[in-house]
Amino acid sequence: MTAVPAPVRALTVLYDANCPLCVHLRSWLLRQRQLVPLRAVPAGSVEAQRRYPELDHARTLREITVIGDSGQIYTGQAAWVVCLWALAEYRSRAHWLATPAGAPFVRVTMLAAAKYREAVGRPGTASPCAEQCAVPR
Repeated sequence: MTAVPAPVRALTVLYDANCPLCVHLRSWLLRQRQLVPLRAVPAGSVEAQRRYPELDHARTLREITVIGDSGQIYTGQAAWVVCLWALAEYRSRAHWLATPAGAPFVRVTMLAAAKYREAVGRPGTASPCAEQCAVPR
């Protein structure tokens, strides 16, 4: 008999509290009507390390990470999609984005966010989150 995956009843989004875009997206997510409750915890924080000692916390500063209440771990594109899946207004879109047809749109969105993060730095200096928020290749 195959084990049935546990349903997701809550999600924790680890976000870079030093990244203006990450902070903005966290605020946007938390303002939306949620079908699955979202919690936000600063990535790499004492709280994140206490809650999730098994995670590579340096990696969570470089790559979006979302944890389900039953221990599910979503990173990169899957993390973006599961965040949208948790929102009432975006659930159907998230289902489509999870398909092979929708995946390129997730990738383009992540690349656009990375370009924006590069642009928010002061002229002649690195973006405040350039390394932490880089899109994995």
